[in-house]
Amino acid sequence: MSGVSVLGVRHHGPGSARAVRRELERLRPDAILIEGPPEADALVTLAPGLEPPVALLAHVPGEPSRAAFWPFAAFSPEWQAILYGTSAGIPVRFCDLPAAHSLAGDREEDAPGDDDGEDSPDAAGERERHPGMRMDPIGALAAAAGYDDPERWWEDVVEHRGGDTPFEVIAEAMAAVREGHEPGGREARREAYMRKTLRAAVKQGFGRIAVICGAWHVPALTGPLPSAAADNAVLRGLPKVKAELTWVPWTYGRLASWSGYGAGITSPGWYHHLFEAPDRPVERWLAQAAGVLRDEGLAVSSAHVIEAVRLAGSLAALRGRPLAGLGEVTEAARAVLCEGDDLAVELIQRRMVVGDRLGHVSDGTPMVPLQRDLREQQRRLKLKPEALDREIDLDLRKPLDLDRSHLLHRLALLGVGWGTQGQARGKGTFRETWTLRWRPEHDLALIEHAALGTTVVAAAAQRAADLAGESSAALADLTSLVERCLLADLPEALPDVLAALSAKAALDTDVTHLMAALPAMVRAHRYGDVRGTSAEGLAVIVRSMLERICVGLPVAVTGLDDGAAADLLRHVDAVHSAVALLPDTPGGAPDGAGPRGRWLGTLRGISDRQDLHGLIEGRLTRILLDSGELDDAGDRMSRAMSRGQAPARAAAWVEGFLAGGGLLLVHDPRLLALVDGWLTGLSGEQFTDVLPLLRRTFGAFAAPERRAIGERVRSAGRDEGEGEQDVDERRAAAAVATVLSIIGKASG
Repeated sequence: MSGVSVLGVRHHGPGSARAVRRELERLRPDAILIEGPPEADALVTLAPGLEPPVALLAHVPGEPSRAAFWPFAAFSPEWQAILYGTSAGIPVRFCDLPAAHSLAGDREEDAPGDDDGEDSPDAAGERERHPGMRMDPIGALAAAAGYDDPERWWEDVVEHRGGDTPFEVIAEAMAAVREGHEPGGREARREAYMRKTLRAAVKQGFGRIAVICGAWHVPALTGPLPSAAADNAVLRGLPKVKAELTWVPWTYGRLASWSGYGAGITSPGWYHHLFEAPDRPVERWLAQAAGVLRDEGLAVSSAHVIEAVRLAGSLAALRGRPLAGLGEVTEAARAVLCEGDDLAVELIQRRMVVGDRLGHVSDGTPMVPLQRDLREQQRRLKLKPEALDREIDLDLRKPLDLDRSHLLHRLALLGVGWGTQGQARGKGTFRETWTLRWRPEHDLALIEHAALGTTVVAAAAQRAADLAGESSAALADLTSLVERCLLADLPEALPDVLAALSAKAALDTDVTHLMAALPAMVRAHRYGDVRGTSAEGLAVIVRSMLERICVGLPVAVTGLDDGAAADLLRHVDAVHSAVALLPDTPGGAPDGAGPRGRWLGTLRGISDRQDLHGLIEGRLTRILLDSGELDDAGDRMSRAMSRGQAPARAAAWVEGFLAGGGLLLVHDPRLLALVDGWLTGLSGEQFTDVLPLLRRTFGAFAAPERRAIGERVRSAGRDEGEGEQDVDERRAAAAVATVLSIIGKASG
């Protein structure tokens, strides 16, 4: 077709981006066609107000699995073409297979995320393995030129040429590579649609048309073309769905991790630098790397930078490269700036080679109400989305921090993992620690849940109600959901969740399920005080669950093997800790009738039985001793360690008893003597049998506890009078007289 210029590029190539911009300024076309979904034509006018990296997001409403991204960076040739067209008032259209067909594919080769990648965020048409074409075209050209690395060949031939991309030569090379490898299947349909769009533009009267597409597609759009009827036959009968498109922020980290549309872009930060640097890119890069290292307290001087630049240039000359590439500057930085330190090299890799850039979309970009509400809350709460991890500490006594906590917990309910909660610093339930990192997929999750509500709080409440209504929800899931509702301050969702929890708890006959669920319920009960939220009805459910646990536990402890005993013991400890948080002896109730008294009474009744596993019996004895409910712990230990007991059971009893810590042995000589006497009375074979249990028990003690126990054991064998015989009364007389004078008494 006369008047049509097809510019074959590498997606996300800075050299290609500069060359496309210059070629468009030379051609001055009256229409620009770009490889991409045509449904996004209406979104092109928003591009000047966006801050790349950004991506086109296509999705099928109500089907989150049917979604795709088309990312653009500042150094993407397509992005530069869009900016040129919008600034010059030239129509810019996308010419690839519509997303409505791509997302509807019911065959494997039509499915989103295929190798070619216009439906996945990252397939580069010119270098990925295409359906019907199992080869790497760039790799074939690189091999023909004597390169074993396709990336390095493309950089040397295109990216390092300063914007002078030989489009005609690339087209000829691709035509040669495609001989005998004509694509079929989805690839053929894509190229048929590109030709269809091109014919439509010509028919509309555009005389000078520029087409920007992956280099692989150039031969399909130039030279003798198939007839329109042939292309229509290829496109006839394609499945179709309703697809919606918008712009969303993208990140360089995500661009580097994708292997489709942005294929091979493992170093977006480096490519951004090559595109933005006006001159001397190697010198500027190494100077920035030195700055990054200095910010981390590493000593890097100007002399280091000068020597690193020389080394990078020497390596490029030895390898016959026109300009030092990323490999050369990385090796130079490793040897000179980092002095061989791999951690410092990794810092440069993370901060510069990949980069932490996060794009931004304007307020005029189409968004679902849920996205807009989140953006407003981010501004109000001063929480800026960032691509790198950022840790924040929240003090829930402060209104701003409390609102931040509510927002992060609500987003977590919606599956938007912007924040990951960590271990809070310091003590108290009024502190939270979060690590924030925004990912492009979070926008898709917000769109997915847009039908739940127009605000984050409404959508989170509806999501909680939906989760509570699922018939497959386990008791522990529902108790956790109650806790999450309180953390997220969703009082409107609590009635539905509590009703589902009450019904599930009434029907669940497994006491371990109740024991697993109770701690979360007790924690949730406390949030009414800590966070100022109401949790009416929780107290009744907690008391009912605890009563059922107390009734069912005596049966559950019967006939347990070692593994089952250990599992049950974890539940017992968790319930015991939870009960300690409950208010005991409610007003008007007799002493011992509260939760604590009921629980300890149950444990006391079980502890006197003879059919318990040693681990369970030992732990119950310790719990009751620490709670002041036993005064015969020594006698119980003596019976458990008597010669009539098997050594393995005795060792299990000791493990359960000492699970609460070893200081008890330090402060109670009788218990220590019982353990010591039992151990010394074992035969060598018996000691070997119980040694793993003993090592597990005593290994869990803190080092000071183990040291104190050892000192007690060593001193226990000494004769009490031996210390008195070692005293030299003559030498001590002077000291005694001094002490007596200090306390006001005369020596006798």
